Amino acid sequence: MNKTLIKLTYVSGLQEIVLDEIAQHDSLNVVKRDRNGVYVESFSGLGIVKGLRSVSNAYLVKNDPSLNPLFISRHKSVLGELIEEVIGTKPDDFKTFSLSCAGSDSDEVKSIRRFIATNYKLAETGDADLKISIGKLDTTWEVGVCVTPRPLSTRVYRVSNVVGGLNPTIAYAMNTLCDLDSASSYLNIFSGSGTLLIEAGLSNPNLKLIGFDIDGKRNAQAVDNIKKAGLVKSTHLKTADIFDKPDLGIFDIVASDLPFGMQISKEDDLEKLYQSFVDYCEHALNAEGTLVTYTTEYEILERILALSKFAIVETMDLKFLTSVDSYLRPRIIKCRFK
Repeated sequence: MNKTLIKLTYVSGLQEIVLDEIAQHDSLNVVKRDRNGVYVESFSGLGIVKGLRSVSNAYLVKNDPSLNPLFISRHKSVLGELIEEVIGTKPDDFKTFSLSCAGSDSDEVKSIRRFIATNYKLAETGDADLKISIGKLDTTWEVGVCVTPRPLSTRVYRVSNVVGGLNPTIAYAMNTLCDLDSASSYLNIFSGSGTLLIEAGLSNPNLKLIGFDIDGKRNAQAVDNIKKAGLVKSTHLKTADIFDKPDLGIFDIVASDLPFGMQISKEDDLEKLYQSFVDYCEHALNAEGTLVTYTTEYEILERILALSKFAIVETMDLKFLTSVDSYLRPRIIKCRFK
């Protein structure tokens, strides 16, 4: 039977960002990567894995053609070893469990459920602390246990959520394209709940961070998150309208999760809004600076950029399932002055 590995899952399109982050840790070794995720072994336990910022979820897994539900029901210690390593010294963090497995009504799967509930004193529920899966991947079976009660993408600083707010792993990815270590100033336009600002500040605590949004309520929510992240002293928020061209200075980096989809009303003219955004950025960005944006309406934005002072130097196409079970296909666009 193969050794225990850690499977990292992420927003589709971010694999290179994930691999770059893994490469920063000598104690993590990539064993394989496929459409299901990146598989690594860790030489220092799960601690470093739990701190990865580009990853959506991490699972402790075993892969082997023999690991079907019948085998697991007869050799429950295989699953037990994974559960015990995840629970570790913090059993109080895990009160409930869920099991995803084909043939949920079979005697074998019922036996596995009883084993989990009895041995680890966990109640079965949908939104569980301990998530367990047994499934077939191509020609092999995989048994996995999620290493944290909540996804790694669920940041502790998100005490106030904005509807349609940016996924923190995407914010992290956007910021990795900006060479934050060599920058001193960062402007976030349409700053929303402050995720881009916070992820930038966590990467480079020396950054001067400024954001603005037209919605004062969203700014108040962002302040709550920024306080929780410990970045109040370095972050300044303004309530302002892009059409008013607020004079906030010149910046090394300008970043924006542009309004689209549910974030806008039917009356909004995206062409006009995006044009105003690009015009503003031409005056707000340093000559050697970086502009990075994120939107599903990238065709509108790219038409405007083609007639601007900016050149697109990199794009990244993403795909993920939303809370309403539909796929979103946004694009990250990195620009510099021509």
